[in-house]
Amino acid sequence: MNTLNFRQAKSDDLVALVEMLADDDLGQARESPGTPLENGYASAFAAIENDPNNELIVCESEGELLGMLQITFIPYLTYIGSWRALIEGVRVSSSQRGAGIGGKLFEWAIERAKEKGCVIVQLTSDKKRPDAIRFYEKLGFKASHEGMKLWLN
Repeated sequence: MNTLNFRQAKSDDLVALVEMLADDDLGQARESPGTPLENGYASAFAAIENDPNNELIVCESEGELLGMLQITFIPYLTYIGSWRALIEGVRVSSSQRGAGIGGKLFEWAIERAKEKGCVIVQLTSDKKRPDAIRFYEKLGFKASHEGMKLWLN
């Protein structure tokens, strides 16, 4: 594997990122890749880019996007006013799955959370993604809480 570079996503990356999000069974049902992109993607990208507590990170090698994740830093009153890092939107290019990119993304993200003074790194994963859940468990994540969602649309 060539040298990996981790950086903030740029607006020029947006089409490729949406394609990556759509490149699995669940993503195919909820994302809308292709050009022109739905306006919601650009609006969300701008909101993430302008929020100092959000980072949309890409992993690349030789100009090719290999993976992505979003990390959000959240202040809490619990744990004596601590900060948490929430990792979501994790994807690895289908051509690179199984090559260790996901592990490298998480190494980078966990170090970033430490740099920001976070005491907890948390994530959610759809129960329909058993391979992803096993991957997170191998990284040391524990299913310590029961997550719930309320869809508002």
